[in-house]
Amino acid sequence: MKPMTSAEARAAFLDFFEEMGHKQVHSSSLVPTNDPTLLFTNAGMVQFKDVFLGQDRRDYKRATTSQKCMRVSGKHNDLENVGPSNRHHTFFEMLGNFSFGDYFKRDAIKYAYTLLTEVYGLPKERLAFTVYESDDEAYNIWVNEVGADPKRVARLGPKTNFWQMAETGPCGPTSELHWDKYPERGVDNIIPSLVDEDDRFLELWNLVFMQFNRTQPDPTHTGQWDVPLPAPGVDTGMGLERILSVVNGVTANYETDLFMPMIRRVQQMTGHSDAERDANIVPYRVIADHIRAAVFLIADGVQPGAKGRDSVCRLVIRRAARFGEKLGFTQPFLAQVADSVIDTMGGHYTELVERAEAIKKVITQEEVRFRRTMDRGVAELDAMLDELPAGGTLPGERAFYLKATLGLPIQVIKDIAEERGYHLDDSGFATAEQEHAGVSGGGQAMGRIASNEAYTQLLADLKANGQLGETGVSYKPYGKTSLKTKVLALLQDGQPVQQVNTGDKVEVVLAETPFYVESGGQVSDTGSLQGKGWSIDVEDTRRPIGGLIVHYGEVVEGQPQVGSAVTAQVDEGRRADITRNHTATHLLHAALRNALGTHVQQRGSLVAPDRLRFDFAHDQKMSEAELHTVQEQVNHIILSNYGVKAVEKPLAEARAEGAMALFGEKYGETVRTITIAQDDSRYSYELCGGIHVNETAEIGSFIIVGESSVSAGIRRVEALTGHGAVAYIQQRLGTLHQLAGHLGGTPENALTRLTALQDELSAVKKQNEKLQREITRGRFLEMLGNLEQINSVPVLIARMDDLTMDNLREVSDWFKGKVSSGVLVLGSALDDKPQLLATVSDDLTKKGLHAGNLVKEMAAVVGGGGGGRPNMAQAGGKDVSQLDAALTKARDLIAASYKA
Repeated sequence: MKPMTSAEARAAFLDFFEEMGHKQVHSSSLVPTNDPTLLFTNAGMVQFKDVFLGQDRRDYKRATTSQKCMRVSGKHNDLENVGPSNRHHTFFEMLGNFSFGDYFKRDAIKYAYTLLTEVYGLPKERLAFTVYESDDEAYNIWVNEVGADPKRVARLGPKTNFWQMAETGPCGPTSELHWDKYPERGVDNIIPSLVDEDDRFLELWNLVFMQFNRTQPDPTHTGQWDVPLPAPGVDTGMGLERILSVVNGVTANYETDLFMPMIRRVQQMTGHSDAERDANIVPYRVIADHIRAAVFLIADGVQPGAKGRDSVCRLVIRRAARFGEKLGFTQPFLAQVADSVIDTMGGHYTELVERAEAIKKVITQEEVRFRRTMDRGVAELDAMLDELPAGGTLPGERAFYLKATLGLPIQVIKDIAEERGYHLDDSGFATAEQEHAGVSGGGQAMGRIASNEAYTQLLADLKANGQLGETGVSYKPYGKTSLKTKVLALLQDGQPVQQVNTGDKVEVVLAETPFYVESGGQVSDTGSLQGKGWSIDVEDTRRPIGGLIVHYGEVVEGQPQVGSAVTAQVDEGRRADITRNHTATHLLHAALRNALGTHVQQRGSLVAPDRLRFDFAHDQKMSEAELHTVQEQVNHIILSNYGVKAVEKPLAEARAEGAMALFGEKYGETVRTITIAQDDSRYSYELCGGIHVNETAEIGSFIIVGESSVSAGIRRVEALTGHGAVAYIQQRLGTLHQLAGHLGGTPENALTRLTALQDELSAVKKQNEKLQREITRGRFLEMLGNLEQINSVPVLIARMDDLTMDNLREVSDWFKGKVSSGVLVLGSALDDKPQLLATVSDDLTKKGLHAGNLVKEMAAVVGGGGGGRPNMAQAGGKDVSQLDAALTKARDLIAASYKA
């Protein structure tokens, strides 16, 4: 066996079946799109289910995939085995090949055997096979056609070797391929071991033969209700993790490169020796497995939450975080482990790379939430367990309290209880959860926000009962970032409720709020609502109708109720970053007008915590010099520490004073103005309802990172300030130091060293091209001595790989310089693409030979097209494997076109 990386093992499988005429189909999402009965995709055939049922058709009859799978619920729940087991995982990849009414048992079995023994190099004497007890066809293929020793082929019953989709419908026998972990036990014990399902064998591959349609339930498998399908199919599945462990000769899947980069990253952070790591291997494995699952779930659109798929995403993140505490982690660390997942698997699953930052952000947010509630939840759980007798059982209703009120996932509760020698009343927990669902109206996660009609009615009710005045919710974003107020209303799924629970999504209306509501390009505030024994993370704040402000978020602890006292707390760090960026947009606007002209007018903006974006009227791309001037001017005003003052005044007065207004914006009679000035020198004066710094020096550095076109006559500048600018500078300086190190110099002379290296490379490239040209000419002259005669015409037909079309044309010129009357046909494979060129001397074109026609016929053989003049033509194609066949065909075409 030859050791392989995961990428090599995956590619070997897919490439093999592609060579066998299968269409390589990309993995479908972990969230099934065509099967509401499944929580997650758990097998390769899920995306082809409708094809097997005859409800969908594809333009291919053979397919191969490496499918993303999750097994964390129902009968396929491997969660509790993750860590202690060498081979159980939540997320895994299933390699599969499928036939939709094309080939059947013979080809499926031979493909599997050939791939394992010839591609992966597994010794034949280490393999064993099973078939369904009455499947003589499969047995005979293994024994009589493949040549397997009958002592290695076991006939087993329906428990292991018969598959059915449901009580009725498609079904059929299966054949399994097993790896012999202990061949020293002898060949005579193979079948007994397979029958007893002992530890000798590792199942590698399951071949499902969809042969029958079961018309009535048949629990005893008599087969009397099984009608042969008109077009039987094949569905196979082999775990990438398992085959990788076998070819690399390791005992645990976790010892392969699918997991070791994550384990090593955690080890690097803990500082453990290998011996210390191995002594704590279960936490290492759980973290590696669970963070893989979380990364792929989030990439496929699943977010941590309280219900359904979201609860699984939450569970694996929180369980990984909890096992991290066992290793000594006290701060969020999982995003760093997620980097290793993305680095390892992003080459094949490119969506991981594309969504990397969002994935890591979600993981860290969930980890932070969990750590806020973990201490109290675990402390209460410990107290509950202390009250139990040794080896006792934690009542289900108490476990549900910990989950619903304190946010401890049930699996974490179970883990801790079992670690301390206690048990959990699973059925009692399920009963308590069902009772809660009934009381709370189903317990569904918020699927939609309330309608405008519902908001209008709610506002009217709050005004009618005196809880709100005529102006509605008191809006106080310009003062303190924290205030004490009262919960006036809670909404779930668009409907008012009196109480919500941990994990619920909720809309909250307060009597007054310090949270800024998105307006004028500035994004809404986030933060928290803290009550007695409960808290809500505020993820967004909106004004759905005039007078009503709604805070959107998730309950992270306790059970908030209508009427509760609450402290509304804005995320101050995030607010500070936003205000820096907002004031910077005003400075940018003024600097652009100074540099480009007064025609510059704001056409839109985005003021977020991590960046700012400013759209403006201008009809051409800004030059580097103009961008430099604008950036320098903004930084000058920042360093000069101009004052920033907000004043409310009549709109007419502000406009008369020259205040800039946002294009297309509607303003009331009274407006808020922002003036940036020093002494009597006013730099900027705009109408603005946003939040700003008090002095420009608070902004820190200002860096332009992009300039682009939005539409005709509209340009966009993107920039960073404060923390974002510092991080950008540090990253760029780090890159510069690394580059200088690789160049063997310092940051000061890096450019000089790079220029010298480029000159050296250019010279080497020219020398290489010269040598390559000389080699090519030498090859040509050597082949010229072997001219063949076709109907008395001198002909040179040759394959010269790795030459560009320009190179081929030069060879054609050499040919015409050496052969006054003749035909040249060249083929070249370059970057796995075929290229063809033909040259016919002018005298022969008058006698029926036509280079364009010749190339056109040859191009069809390689799946391409082309043509040209009678004396010179070229073409490309798609199928490089047919290049030799195309060159062979040239001889027949020349012979048929020219008769001496």
